[in-house]
Amino acid sequence: MPRPALPSFRRGLLMAAPIAVLLGITGGTLALTTGPSDASDVPSRGVPEAQAVKPVRTAGASVLQIMAHPDDDLFFMNPDTSQSIASGHSLTSVYLTAGESDGRNARRQDPRPPADKAAYAEARQNGIRAAYAEMATGNRTSPWDRTSVATAGGGRAELNTLRAKPQITLVWLQLREAGSITGDRPHSLHGLWDGRVERLESMLAAGSPVREDFSYGKEQVIETLTGVLGRFRPTFVRMMDPTPGLNDRTGKLSDHQDHMYGARFAQAALARYADSPGHPPVAVQNYLGYSTGGLPHSLDPRSTEAKLRTLKTYAWWDHTDYCEDPAGCGDRKVAARPAGHGWAQSIRHARGGSASWVQRGAGKGELYAFSVLDGRLAVWHRDGASPWTGPVLQRGGGLDAGVTSVRLPDGRIAVFATRTALDGEYRREVVTSVQAAPGGAFGAWRSLGTPERDDASRTSDISLPAVLVDRAGLMTVYVRDAGHSMSVRARRADGGWSPWRPAGGRDLRGDPVAAVDATGRGHVFAATPATVVAWAQAAPGGPVAGPVPTGLPATTVALSATPDGADGVRLWFRKPASGDVRTARFAGSGHPASPVRDVPGDVAGYGAVGASGGHLAVRAASGAVAAAPVGGGRWETGRSLFAGAPAATGAGFATLGLDNRLNWSPWRR
Repeated sequence: MPRPALPSFRRGLLMAAPIAVLLGITGGTLALTTGPSDASDVPSRGVPEAQAVKPVRTAGASVLQIMAHPDDDLFFMNPDTSQSIASGHSLTSVYLTAGESDGRNARRQDPRPPADKAAYAEARQNGIRAAYAEMATGNRTSPWDRTSVATAGGGRAELNTLRAKPQITLVWLQLREAGSITGDRPHSLHGLWDGRVERLESMLAAGSPVREDFSYGKEQVIETLTGVLGRFRPTFVRMMDPTPGLNDRTGKLSDHQDHMYGARFAQAALARYADSPGHPPVAVQNYLGYSTGGLPHSLDPRSTEAKLRTLKTYAWWDHTDYCEDPAGCGDRKVAARPAGHGWAQSIRHARGGSASWVQRGAGKGELYAFSVLDGRLAVWHRDGASPWTGPVLQRGGGLDAGVTSVRLPDGRIAVFATRTALDGEYRREVVTSVQAAPGGAFGAWRSLGTPERDDASRTSDISLPAVLVDRAGLMTVYVRDAGHSMSVRARRADGGWSPWRPAGGRDLRGDPVAAVDATGRGHVFAATPATVVAWAQAAPGGPVAGPVPTGLPATTVALSATPDGADGVRLWFRKPASGDVRTARFAGSGHPASPVRDVPGDVAGYGAVGASGGHLAVRAASGAVAAAPVGGGRWETGRSLFAGAPAATGAGFATLGLDNRLNWSPWRR
């Protein structure tokens, strides 16, 4: 039903003295009163769509973020979000739910105010607008135009455009949130996805230009998100992890159910959008949610400070009436703990963090690079000193972000990924595609299944595969499963594959990595919150023993491994709460053959390390790539943002820009 407009004298009272309704003034700060709230009855603060500033779609990279709640971006996607804003390219943030919670905008230690869900939703919107305005212009009060737009799902959404930077936009779909992290809430994204309810109702924020309530069925939510993708035409989409797994201690979801099912709705929309003609191909980055707080901090102190400053702006930390809105200027629940539960100190890409997506081909100087665009394998090729060509999108969709690749003894390349099936039962599986001949075309995807029984039991939480190749060309695939242990499946001499079997390990996190040394011995590594464990061959062709404690200190979980010298491999990782690069050498036993060494230079940043030929390439604190010699020297930093991790070869290193262009740089000699 449409909301009743306030009488003109009441509207004038709110405009002249908005804090008199809800709030008392004490020394320039706001103190909540205990009286009833009228904020949910305020008139629209929007302007007609024809009069609003129009969003600007910049050339090149265009990023769209899809979140369940206001603040998911600030807790889990920042500093990636702030770096996109600073780049000057288009950024659109889409919020599926209103985030209304219990409707009480107060810290736990504050007096308990009356519940007003519309007002709390408005306050959270105000906090997001202030945080984005401050990141973009330095001024949290930089104005926005708010307007109502039709959606492809038959409802309406609120569109906000930052006047000073119209390439920055916010889209509020304003659906009802679950109101519980893991509790049984049928009227939620979870219930709608599973078919427990046929429709999910709206929860409109006070002051929203969307004035008439609506509801969506599952299909309409997918259509709405598909329409948003079509309107803003992104090249890069950020979203939460749709398979976050379970908490080992409680057996419950390790993340908020809205995060998980919001990401699944985004997956479904992206799959549908991939089939639409004429759009720019889209790459995807997933982010770890609540569980990142239980892992070693991945951000350096300066990045943490900047992230926390933005969160305090969102949380209305100073509690002054700068926005003149009776609903409030931010999220006071977050003001009680603006760093969350260790979330401000970290950021983690849940998929797409492999550093082994560039591979040497059979010819002299021949290289291949791989990514996932529109859910399909994208292949770039370089023949010797000639320029790179591509991308060529291979047949077969549904791939998740991130691939890993290995070179077989005959010069062929095998690519491994995970794939999600959305038709019918949600299912995620490991897949592989192998060149038919050296330098030839890649074959059809072959499913290797999954070590998981089903999605319902543990949310299909599997890692990107790590792969060992022996001298006969037989491959062994290692996957971190949803029980946070290792599972393995091996190629047999007759061409078939063994069943999945457990390989041990406890509390494993992130993606395992693998490397084969010059003698032919295989090494596999996986991180835990406290250390790294290894599986290794004592002799070429022998059994792979493990897990073996390495005794290494904690890492930020993102690992990479490369052959080193005549008889070893080198593991690369980051120092927690610093981002500086560290390394240790292994030689067949699973125990380090050398002490941990810190690579000279203060580079900070996060994510996996690309290493080859005595050189390193990493993500710097700025979000751009930085390169340096292994032995030390000045880090040379680029300017463009990129997806995932850099990949390194003996000739140079590659990154994939947020515009989905392959960037290649030879090493400086």
